[in-house]
Amino acid sequence: MQLLVSVFFLLLVSSFASAADVSHMTDAELAQRIKLPAAFEIHIFARGLFGPRFMTVGPDRQIYVSMPNKGWIGRLRDDDGDGKVERVDRVAENLDRVHGLAFWQGKLYAAGTEKIWRIDRPREGEAPAQVTTVVPNLPDGGQGHWTRTILFGADGKLYVSVGSSCNVCKEKDRRRAAVVRYNPDGSGEEIFASGLRNSVGIAWHPATKELWGTDNGRDWLGDDSPPDEINIIRQGKNYGWPNCIANRVPDPEFGSPEICQKTEPPVVVIPAHSAPLGLAFYTGKQFPQEHHGDLFVALHGSWNRSKKTGYKVVRVHFEKGQPKQVEDFATGWLLQEKGRETVWGRPVDLVVGPDGSLYLSDDYAGFIYRISHKGKP
Repeated sequence: MQLLVSVFFLLLVSSFASAADVSHMTDAELAQRIKLPAAFEIHIFARGLFGPRFMTVGPDRQIYVSMPNKGWIGRLRDDDGDGKVERVDRVAENLDRVHGLAFWQGKLYAAGTEKIWRIDRPREGEAPAQVTTVVPNLPDGGQGHWTRTILFGADGKLYVSVGSSCNVCKEKDRRRAAVVRYNPDGSGEEIFASGLRNSVGIAWHPATKELWGTDNGRDWLGDDSPPDEINIIRQGKNYGWPNCIANRVPDPEFGSPEICQKTEPPVVVIPAHSAPLGLAFYTGKQFPQEHHGDLFVALHGSWNRSKKTGYKVVRVHFEKGQPKQVEDFATGWLLQEKGRETVWGRPVDLVVGPDGSLYLSDDYAGFIYRISHKGKP
């Protein structure tokens, strides 16, 4: 198994063309690479981070970010308000594969692959953080879906997204390929929704209060199948995996029309292997009115497609409360140079900051970007 994982990792790394070091990239150079709609601009908010993944905004109006490669949670400090992080406070450390972050009643909760912690007191100087394990026994990472993302709902419950243990298989643990719900103290475990292969990103719709989530489709069905998904995740519903792909299409290994007709179809589909991760509804006031309530989705990018796809941020435009159109919002992390595809960054997660800007993490370049609008809202 160790040899298999090593070979897989080498194949994954070799699927990316080597890019020049971007750690010293300037905002001017960034603006030349990243294409945005008119009147929007992008800046590097934080740099030199260790694989930054998921973010949340704290009650102190600071952005917190997980760095699972190091087992850290960082608090990004822009004390002078110039749009650049001067200091990263290490809030907690030694958290195995820490990923999802969420605040509840002033306390920061963090999800690792197999545990969920509550940070009762952040790290101060040489004094370590005071951490309580609230869920000690989440399923392990299986064959690659190791991330755990968390949110608190208006009902006071803790929602946890757990990916499958495999590409496509029959799971023995019902908590896999599901959204699981707990009380804040870790009690009351229940399956909220199932059939979600790897719903890395989850977010509450600001108006309907429904849970929305991305989902990464299975591999090895070709370049263009199956599409990745955005779902409205409802209690007690099944979203198809492993029996069905996309819009109730039977999986060639496990599916049947009878089973698939009983599953929930996606509300938005995205080109296969784009790898949608984090998503955020725009709830700020800085962007123009036509962006208010729209959904922004980070596409991490493909690793197993002959022609790469993803590596961008898309906007799902809503009309009368319904998703109507998916369009590119921020592109340029995938370059076409002399017939060669070069990846220099991979979008991961999005949050709307207190200033109304859209913040985007990049675990490949080690940046967090700030996307803002220059004109009147």
